[in-house]
Amino acid sequence: MAELVFFSGTMDSGKSTLALQTDYNYAARGRTGLVFTRHDRAGAARISSRLGLETDAREADAATDFWELVAEEGRQGRPVDYLVCDEAQFYSPEQIEQLARLVDEVEIDVFAFGITTDFRTKLFPGSARLLELADRIEVLQVPALCWCGRPATHQARTVDGVMVVEGEQVVVGDTAASAAVVAYEVLCRRHHMRRMTASSARQHATTDEARLDLV
Repeated sequence: MAELVFFSGTMDSGKSTLALQTDYNYAARGRTGLVFTRHDRAGAARISSRLGLETDAREADAATDFWELVAEEGRQGRPVDYLVCDEAQFYSPEQIEQLARLVDEVEIDVFAFGITTDFRTKLFPGSARLLELADRIEVLQVPALCWCGRPATHQARTVDGVMVVEGEQVVVGDTAASAAVVAYEVLCRRHHMRRMTASSARQHATTDEARLDLV
């Protein structure tokens, strides 16, 4: 039977890598699928992994109707067996409901990949609906680590190097160290609540060392 499966994890837990691997495995067995993403770091209509893997995808914007897209593929003689939906936290609740309907009424497997909470520790609407509707929820087993070495459980947003907990829910940034303005990193709950990123921890350590030198 077809399933709606939600693969959840923080940044750096391998979600996009698994999305690409899932598409590869199913396509290699002769199944036909559609691959979607939204707000990928590589730009529109691309899925990219931090391991360097990258491929074309369909951009799922606010106007995307998954039910109609699959119906159109069928009208063109291209029946769809499965959907891979990366960055699913950015999809609307209505779009998640469309995906569930495709599973239930057309027997299409849907594999959704995304993070559950934003930089404020609030649920993304798309992820919330997936948690409510998914047949199965898989928490990715590849551990992402906070700078302190503990398991990372929260996403942090920094603006000009300073962690923020207010602002628009969706602001596309880069996790690279060279990010100009908006960047993201993963933290354990303790350091997210303390608003202590890797950069601020280094600054504290440098300040403490300077104080010791003065003693």
